[in-house]
Amino acid sequence: MNLQKIQQYISNYKKHLQSTRDFEEGYKWESLQIFQNNWDIEAGDFGKMYDASFQNNETRRLWKGDNFFPKEMMLKFIEMAPDFVRNMFRDLFDENKDVENRISRFQFCCDSLLSEYKSKFPLTIENRHFHLENHMISMYLCFRFPEQYSLFEYPAFKQAMINIGVTNLPTQFDITRFFKVARTLNIFLQKDQQLVNLQKKKLRPQIHFMESTLLLVNDFYIFIARY
Repeated sequence: MNLQKIQQYISNYKKHLQSTRDFEEGYKWESLQIFQNNWDIEAGDFGKMYDASFQNNETRRLWKGDNFFPKEMMLKFIEMAPDFVRNMFRDLFDENKDVENRISRFQFCCDSLLSEYKSKFPLTIENRHFHLENHMISMYLCFRFPEQYSLFEYPAFKQAMINIGVTNLPTQFDITRFFKVARTLNIFLQKDQQLVNLQKKKLRPQIHFMESTLLLVNDFYIFIARY
């Protein structure tokens, strides 16, 4: 990373926060708070709890888009095998285990569930579960442990890394390296108290997550990619 470029982008980002009323990434902070309010791995009705944990009053773009519906597929998996899926998340969120192995096991289980689903419903057109690309898994981890993980939105992250002078770019599937880069960027951001304060002013305590979170890193690298 080019430290001079990072500092320049931090300065530019502060000017951006001061000059605009809009907070384009605010829906992510709302969804994080909704997750924190609803997630309960021991819930009797796991499907209902999962559905309630991933909601937003503004948009569903984090889990639904053109040819992208991972939440719907996970709800189908939960309906088919609720206890199995519960244990998948229990393992994914076990911070005593290596994160790369946790992610690999989660994805393997999704593959297995998709095969089972297609066997039970041979006429289905579903052939993806949308968890191999790491966006959803990064969201699960970010929402469960907001001080440890950030959202992995690869196209924006890749462009941001190019803009700050990274030559050996992480791939779309190198999520553990992404988490390391995100934590490094967070150190720079947290050192700038003015930036932290400006960011908090964009939040509404009634709906947004107000505690420390690496979502700030997500906002920052998206800004770098765009501007």
